[in-house]
Amino acid sequence: MVENRPVRGHWVRLEGAWRELRAHRDYPQPVQELLGQAVAASVLLAATLKFRGQLTLQLQGNGAVSLLVAQCTHDFRLRAVARYDQEAAEALLGARPTARPPLKSASEIFRRLVGSEGRFAVTLEADERNMRYQGIVPLSGDSLAGSLEAYFARSEQLPTRVLLAADETLGAGVLVQKLPDGAADDSRSGEVWEQAERGIERLRPEDLLQCPVEELLGRGFADHDMRLFRGAPVQFECRCSHGRVTSLLRALGADEVRDVLREQGAVTVTCEFCHRPYRFEEGDIEALFADEIPPGSNSSTIH
Repeated sequence: MVENRPVRGHWVRLEGAWRELRAHRDYPQPVQELLGQAVAASVLLAATLKFRGQLTLQLQGNGAVSLLVAQCTHDFRLRAVARYDQEAAEALLGARPTARPPLKSASEIFRRLVGSEGRFAVTLEADERNMRYQGIVPLSGDSLAGSLEAYFARSEQLPTRVLLAADETLGAGVLVQKLPDGAADDSRSGEVWEQAERGIERLRPEDLLQCPVEELLGRGFADHDMRLFRGAPVQFECRCSHGRVTSLLRALGADEVRDVLREQGAVTVTCEFCHRPYRFEEGDIEALFADEIPPGSNSSTIH
């Protein structure tokens, strides 16, 4: 935060959590970068929560990416997934999959990813009470960061600037906000905010991936005394588990599960969010339903 001024910020850099999130799924480069930016954004927004709960950032569009969801809890446990058209996403790469298309700007790639009729939603859910709030705005601007700024302007009425970046190994972001003035006669508050905006504009997305936060603050806010607080760890955590998948198979019933086993030689259930596969061999399936009473049995024992 800027000392004694109503300007605060949040900064995030994701390393292990970002790699773990993609451990079971390979995304095309443009989709991967958009997903990484969304994950970083979800952490930045979760940092602004004043209650125990969860924040969900959802993007829906008619471009190469039809749906993107990133979720982060108040204590920074996150997960995310993107649904996309493989052919349309790969077309953005040009002839060489490893090269960025030289004739397409970042804004053009973003519009091709999300389409022309996309929308952006932020959903807040509190653990302590039955509270759910959702703000929805059109996907405006030429970047996910621009859409976030529009969300804060329309839904929160807080002047906000955002910068996001992601590559194969890192996801990063910075968010700066002007808080409601504590002193109406402080003529410098507006000036400080304008300087903060210019500070964000001096930073480049690649700076977020390469520079420590102290250097970023030095570049963007050299004219102000800044207070940097201790950080918090962020970790990937999906809600899937072997126990939940086992319960799902039990709910399907022995006959249906054994039919799949006969057809495919094994039963594999893949988590929709993290794409982790759970594989059950014949012995696993028999053990799963071993306590069921065989058809026609007269046994009165209940397991």
